[in-house]
Amino acid sequence: MNRSVLVTGASRGIGAATARAFAEAGDRVAIHYGASADAAAQLLKDLPGTGHVMVQADLADPAATEQMVDDAARALGSIDVLVNNAAVYHPHRIRETTYAEWQQAWTNTLSVNLLGPANTTWCAVRHMPRGGRIINVSSRGAFRGEPNQPAYGASKAALVSLTQSLARALGPDGIAVTAIAPGWTLTDMAAPNLTGPDYDRRRLESPLERIAVPTEVAAAILYLASPAAEFATGTILDFNGASHLRM
Repeated sequence: MNRSVLVTGASRGIGAATARAFAEAGDRVAIHYGASADAAAQLLKDLPGTGHVMVQADLADPAATEQMVDDAARALGSIDVLVNNAAVYHPHRIRETTYAEWQQAWTNTLSVNLLGPANTTWCAVRHMPRGGRIINVSSRGAFRGEPNQPAYGASKAALVSLTQSLARALGPDGIAVTAIAPGWTLTDMAAPNLTGPDYDRRRLESPLERIAVPTEVAAAILYLASPAAEFATGTILDFNGASHLRM
């Protein structure tokens, strides 16, 4: 297609698979990373096609976020598609943390998982033409609750609300905004929770008796970014193998 695509948190997991999917479709990709420069550089080297770039920012830093988006737009010429994928996941059970630890977990999580996408989107829209697409990576946890990391669940639920608000705000500009809410996916971030008996327990949450792989989530994101998906704007796509169903 030869679109300009910015994927945050693209150095590994769902983000890396998504960057590959867009590159394989003929798009030019800006690979955002926070700290994993080596992984991002390896991905950049491996992507098919040409015109791809790496951009870095701590998404908890609004000024760094603005600079990162501007750098991506300058290198690519525009931002036709934005995938807000970057996230952090800090366990903080309410009865097992100090008050200071509790506050820090909420501050860190919301800064990256909610304010990061909000600020990245504000900046990207300044470079996005009609026909643009914004896809936010939420989570099954937005709907079923996250007792071990409530700030994560809250941030992903708020991302759903942001998606719906911006779908209405940006529709007149020809920009469609959607979200995907994956369940357990075989990524580095999820790996500590997918070992030993925990793997089988979580695998069996789905009637398919398996856990998703990043390429499956990336394929769904690629569809949501397609011209055919314009009328899906405002949609939240559950992608959890029927492990959690909602009305």
